[in-house]
Amino acid sequence: MADTKIEAVLFDLGETLINFGRADTNELMQKGAEFSYEFLESIGQAVGSFKSYRRYSLLHLKIRYIFSNIIDRDFDVLALLKKIGAKKCVKLSEQQWLDLAWQWYKPLRQIASIETDIIQTLGALKKSGLKLGILSNTFINKCTLEKHLAKLGILDFFDELMYSYEFRFRKPDARIFAAAAERIGCPNSNIMFVGDRVNKDILPALKAGMHPVLKTAYTNVEKKLPRSAWQIDKLCELPQLIEKINNESS
Repeated sequence: MADTKIEAVLFDLGETLINFGRADTNELMQKGAEFSYEFLESIGQAVGSFKSYRRYSLLHLKIRYIFSNIIDRDFDVLALLKKIGAKKCVKLSEQQWLDLAWQWYKPLRQIASIETDIIQTLGALKKSGLKLGILSNTFINKCTLEKHLAKLGILDFFDELMYSYEFRFRKPDARIFAAAAERIGCPNSNIMFVGDRVNKDILPALKAGMHPVLKTAYTNVEKKLPRSAWQIDKLCELPQLIEKINNESS
């Protein structure tokens, strides 16, 4: 019988580690345009009227987002912002580009929340000897996401952070699960995958031979949980669940 004890836990990001809720994407982008415009003005960049800046920026972001869904591959929004800026003759240092991306992300950060005991939960998992990683579908640049994770006090718990825009494929593609397993350094049968979407997290993780765990969220209301998968309401349930699975595989 193959060893199926859990040695690593991979997490999805949105609605799993960080909760954003039912956000209005259009409203978030409008606010992002406002914050980024104010930032550019504050550092002396001549970006024209806000109306023109907002229309131009949002048009390019929406077009690129639609195209990414057509080709089923995510893009790096930081690279896109640089491309948009170049057409508007915006000249920034690398740090200023990172600061600009942070301003676009600010509206999402403002509505974000984490479980009150998440630091204790992740600490308990690390203390037990588990490797921890993040595997998320996203076009948000890693510098922005990891700055947010650092501000939340949870960045240092993770051994590997993997974002789909860095790959030529994204969840539920089997190749990204294989790449994640290789990066975390464990066989699939020794990896638990925790996510909030049945179609993009649970089913492909199950197919990959991992231990899939669905975290209750608005994204999976009334979704059927596959056999051989588990469900939790809070991340704090993970240490006990992992102990149970490992005891049963002994």
